[in-house]
Amino acid sequence: MLSALFYTFFYQPLFNLLILICAYLPGHDLGLSIIILTILVRILLYPLFVKSIRAQESMNALQPKIQEVRKKYKKDPARQSKELMALYQSHHVNPFMSILLLLIQLPILIALYQVFRGGFEATLITKSLYPFVQAPVIHSTFFGLLNLAKPSFLLAIVTAIAQYFQSKMLMRKTPSSKSKTSVSAMAQKSMLYILPLFTFLFLTSLNAAIGLYWITTTVFTIGQQYIVAHPFRHHKSS
Repeated sequence: MLSALFYTFFYQPLFNLLILICAYLPGHDLGLSIIILTILVRILLYPLFVKSIRAQESMNALQPKIQEVRKKYKKDPARQSKELMALYQSHHVNPFMSILLLLIQLPILIALYQVFRGGFEATLITKSLYPFVQAPVIHSTFFGLLNLAKPSFLLAIVTAIAQYFQSKMLMRKTPSSKSKTSVSAMAQKSMLYILPLFTFLFLTSLNAAIGLYWITTTVFTIGQQYIVAHPFRHHKSS
């Protein structure tokens, strides 16, 4: 039941949109179609992304006071929870907001991943297309240079590097990362290298269409994070 709903409301609309984009692009370039569709989805999710980042920034700014409360009432969990809730309310912070916003985005991002992972065989296209959508002849390449149906070692490396810089940007925003002795800072530093390594290993076993989607998402997210972090940079410099 859930898989049928996911297919109908998430996977199929995104798949048909990708085919429509590919149909109207000169040369019916699948790689360029993937980039365009990924950017369109990220733009659609941008308001949720901004709210999620703002919520996370508020929680990061509040971390010193949160740690104080936890330390003060570490022997009294009930009082600790009560004081933490009072702290959140006084600063108008919802500790679950960033997680909630991520959960809202997750089905769309998973569907997008499934669209690119599934491949573009004629039988799949025939099964998933709406009656009014006409499929062009699709060549699984990016500008005729990259075969999107096979893994790409080079694309995996580039994506891993982009993932590193994205994680580095997030670390700069976290106050706890300034403390070299804190457990959270050590964990963040480890993840700074573990995530890109995981990304590289993951993409070397999947088709390059996923890699192209991943690098597009990562680069676009870096741009979004920069805009959210410096919304008035232009005005200040002028």
